[in-house]
Amino acid sequence: MPRLVVVSNRVAIPDPTGKGSAGGLAVALKEAFQAYRGLWFGWSGRVSAHPSLEPKLVDKGNVHYALMDLTPIDRQEYYNGFANRALWPNMHYRLGLSEFSRADYAGYLRVNRSFANALARMTRPDDLIWVHDYHLIPLAAELRALGLTNRIGYFHHIPWPAPEVFGTLPGSRELLRSIADYDLVGVQTDRDADNLRRGIVQEFGATQQGTDVVVLDGRRTRIKGFPIGIDVKGFQQVARRSPAHRVVAQTVASLGPRRLIIGVDRLDYSKGIPERMEAFERFLISNPDQRGNVTFLQIAPTSRSEVPEYASLSRTASETLGRINGALGEPGWVPIQYVTSAYPRSVLASLYKIARVGLVTPMRDGMNLVAKEYVAAQDPEDPGVLILSKFAGAAQQLTDAFIVNPNDKFEVAEAIRDALHMDREERIARWKRMMKIIEDYDVSWWADSFLKELGDRKGTNKARRRVPLER
Repeated sequence: MPRLVVVSNRVAIPDPTGKGSAGGLAVALKEAFQAYRGLWFGWSGRVSAHPSLEPKLVDKGNVHYALMDLTPIDRQEYYNGFANRALWPNMHYRLGLSEFSRADYAGYLRVNRSFANALARMTRPDDLIWVHDYHLIPLAAELRALGLTNRIGYFHHIPWPAPEVFGTLPGSRELLRSIADYDLVGVQTDRDADNLRRGIVQEFGATQQGTDVVVLDGRRTRIKGFPIGIDVKGFQQVARRSPAHRVVAQTVASLGPRRLIIGVDRLDYSKGIPERMEAFERFLISNPDQRGNVTFLQIAPTSRSEVPEYASLSRTASETLGRINGALGEPGWVPIQYVTSAYPRSVLASLYKIARVGLVTPMRDGMNLVAKEYVAAQDPEDPGVLILSKFAGAAQQLTDAFIVNPNDKFEVAEAIRDALHMDREERIARWKRMMKIIEDYDVSWWADSFLKELGDRKGTNKARRRVPLER
């Protein structure tokens, strides 16, 4: 049995107290490590003036964790700079927010190179290497330059934009070329896969074999959709437990007979939180009889506060919230409750369960697991209704949600009205069809499908030393 080597920007070491809130990647990869002895390599989250060239090793039984510190300049250029101020906005189609710096790009390549140098010394010839997300796109090219011939896969968790969008970013050509050093590339949707394949063919004259494979300079790379799922049974079990958390109890008490609409997002401009508030405002204006009878709870933990665009977004969200609540609120009723705290999934599951409407309207999203968690948490006898952005990857699977354009606040407002008035029979029918999808394509299916294909030796590329990306 080969060893599984996972590489990601951040490494999630299990919390022995059980109090920590595991991120989506940690939950997903927990499934992958069930079948393999493993090594998880990446950034420790720490910044050190003089970090070691060798990772710190932490042994947790079946999985070993290898943690690399970054220098302050590494964090600024690699993480805050190129990854989150250039790549992230570009891949979410926010070209006006994408800021490119040659220094940041050099730092991004430098950190990938240092990760590759440290990782190469730890790998074995039969290891399966699984790289995750946009922080580490060039990692395979750096590993090939060091002589590694292992099967290397890459999963891209966020959208892959159309070639004409990605091509606006300086440095994009080199990054696109480095994709060909992976044996298997997974993305969230068929649309993302088509965007990536078209980019490689158009930019480099690569040939396409069959539906999924592109061939560039003799190297075959399979690019296809592997929509990520959730731990459906685990989430349902959490949702069925009697809620003991004070936040849930206080929410239920404050609602009374009112119906709850819920949105849960990290505070990010890709999530469309101010636009969602304005759509709810439009709903209340168009349906004055609903004032005082429905409450919108938006949970939006802050993130990347050191990046100027996020500080600006926080101010915009607060101003929008204050304007709407000031104009439409009444004594004893606030239209929008806005919380920036992060809650464990047990609390979120309970809140999803009592919400009549799940409002998931990102402006662009790779998948959006909140949509799937909301469906999984529902009471089968009296489920709520999911309203879902057409630009979320989940919309390609959950077609029984109300699919909306998040840029059209009138359309979203009408969907809120229709969702609140939907009869129980239709709600149950829609919920059953969506549950079938998320059960069939859960997180175990995602991990098993990707690793099975990555480990398939048919069509394996011949060993060939690659030149690393430009210094």
